Amino acid sequence: MNSLLRHKGWTWGFRSTILLYFVVLIVLPILGVYYNSFSLGLKNFVESISDPIAWRSVLLTLRLALIAAIINVALGTMIAWVLVRYKFPLRPLLNSLVDLPFALPTAVGGLMILLLLGPGSLIGGAAESLGLEIVFHQPAIVIAMIFVTFPFVIRAVQPLLEELDPSEEEAAYTMGATGIRVFRKVILPSMAPGMIGGGMLAFSRALAEFGAVVLVAGNIPGRTLVSSVFIYGEVESDNPTGAAAVSIILLTLSFLILWLINMAQMRGRR
Repeated sequence: MNSLLRHKGWTWGFRSTILLYFVVLIVLPILGVYYNSFSLGLKNFVESISDPIAWRSVLLTLRLALIAAIINVALGTMIAWVLVRYKFPLRPLLNSLVDLPFALPTAVGGLMILLLLGPGSLIGGAAESLGLEIVFHQPAIVIAMIFVTFPFVIRAVQPLLEELDPSEEEAAYTMGATGIRVFRKVILPSMAPGMIGGGMLAFSRALAEFGAVVLVAGNIPGRTLVSSVFIYGEVESDNPTGAAAVSIILLTLSFLILWLINMAQMRGRR
């Protein structure tokens, strides 16, 4: 069997299949978006990007995605620490629930947030009585982004903590270092690549989130209209060129983030 798989014909077939899959499902759609963005000329593209509603939606998305990523880095690192360093009865259940946002449709996640924090809910009603507005405002968008990107930092930091040699911490304590100094000098540098890489992935994923956001955002231009919902509205309004113009901004940002992650990983290996 191994000799059959090592045959040149099989090797060529596997490589061709993978390359075809990559081209059809990834490269061609991306090229299609770029082509449609400039199909009516550079002037039309600039006008689409210069639309105040368009660039405000992009800036709002960047700001809210950054907030969600920062919160995810903090919470994800703490949860990863608890899952690795502490043993408790519900630990396997909590560890499996971390991946729930990956398995759950994002629209279901948005519905959960709507039911939990909406005006008719207990928490939403209590927040309104205190003058806090959650659903159909920016806090709900941030919560939705946090929900769909929740596992990235945890799954990036967890293996780094598991691979950390306990003898390094013991040696630091033996040399008289305090707990805070050990964390800052020994543990944190080991976790940093996972925190940075997971945070970047969470930020990139939050930029493109639609299913959860569309149910809890108020879609008010400049205040709650994020870029993914704006793109959907442009498509519904029979303006695919305008939608594609905003899309390539998100695509370019995602490519840049992935490139930075790869560079950081290569630097970490060295």
